[in-house]
Amino acid sequence: MDLVKSHLMYAVGEEVEMLKEQMGELVGNSLLKTLASLEQLEKFQAHLSLEEPVPKSP
Repeated sequence: MDLVKSHLMYAVGEEVEMLKEQMGELVGNSLLKTLASLEQLEKFQAHLSLEEPVPKSP
């Protein structure tokens, strides 16, 4: 059971990191900047900076 849990935590951690990278790319996207309000962008960037990386387990 611990092996299954470890594998799932690792897979979820990798997926979270990939999604964070994609969100970071979107923040830099000029289309997003034109469609989102300044307040929305500030909240999003604050949310990204507060998140701690998920520890990766083998």
